[in-house]
Amino acid sequence: MAELKLTDVAKTYGGKIEVLKDINLDIKTGELIVFVGPSGCGKSTLLRMIAGLEKITSGTLEIDGLRVNDVPPAQRGIAMVFQSYALYPHMTVRENMSFALKIAKKPKAEIEAAVAKAAKILQLEDYLDRLPKALSGGQRQRVAIGRSIVRDPKVYLFDEPLSNLDAALRVATRLEIAQLKESMPDSTMVYVTHDQVEAMTLADKIVVLANKGIAQVGSPLELYETPDNEFVAQFIGSPAMNLLSGEITETGAQTKVKLDGEGIAVSNVPTQASDMGRRVNVGVRPEDLTLVEAGGLGIINGEVNMTEALGEVTLLYFVPERDNDPLIAKLPGIHKGLRGTTVNLTADPSKVHLFANGLSMRAKA
Repeated sequence: MAELKLTDVAKTYGGKIEVLKDINLDIKTGELIVFVGPSGCGKSTLLRMIAGLEKITSGTLEIDGLRVNDVPPAQRGIAMVFQSYALYPHMTVRENMSFALKIAKKPKAEIEAAVAKAAKILQLEDYLDRLPKALSGGQRQRVAIGRSIVRDPKVYLFDEPLSNLDAALRVATRLEIAQLKESMPDSTMVYVTHDQVEAMTLADKIVVLANKGIAQVGSPLELYETPDNEFVAQFIGSPAMNLLSGEITETGAQTKVKLDGEGIAVSNVPTQASDMGRRVNVGVRPEDLTLVEAGGLGIINGEVNMTEALGEVTLLYFVPERDNDPLIAKLPGIHKGLRGTTVNLTADPSKVHLFANGLSMRAKA
């Protein structure tokens, strides 16, 4: 398959509207890279520039060391799977999957072998002679993926391929894509989604896009455990990370922060003497908060104004005594009768993040 390298890539419309800038990214052969970010951040635009469907305003795109900025889409060795299945309704599954190879005038034996191989990978062997209208949404999306596989491209591009499926089909098809990647370990894939679960479960690396550029690149757990900035910290994870403002009152291997109003947060983020008195934001994920027994010392106190019992977890929505900004705690199991009560919560110091001027203070390993 192929390596992709984007160097100082930018996209501007009409010379005035800047969509993307300073995109520098190396995608290795065999990696599944997921682009995520808020609506309008340019993730689909970036994918379309890799495909050649959007012109690169400046910078360089290389595939296997070859500059392809001006290479037509059909000659880049790329296959793209869109949100819409875009299947020919009058053609069978077999005909849909083989159509591009027939247009390319490939030998019949080669076409049949490619279709058979793709059908086996995608478990479509029993559906090859059906029309698209006789398939479920998930099966149609598998046919669209199979249409790409038969071409044996250098790079697979997926543009939110599961967004048109219902929740149950989305889960099933997500698992099928994960299995597809395992069965094709040398395939390079770039995947765009707005769904965090898709990103966290499918990606070798996640590229978080924001403010016209890249906010952070890393493995799913790297982004979850050591976000570089407040944006990534709150974008990755559901519910979003809680942020509380405060001031550093003790530095060293264990940092203490006096939270605004009352309360002390302890973090394992090392700080220096020069950080004393510095204003920071303390970040704690909802799932890292735990209830403190009566008489214990917590870092957050507040009255619970709403709960959501989900069975495996219970979400507490509460307002701290010192602030009006609502926070969320995600407690394992079932917790009844907490609505309207005041809760006292704490967190393991290793799970407490510190941010100064929007950037993480956590030392990188």
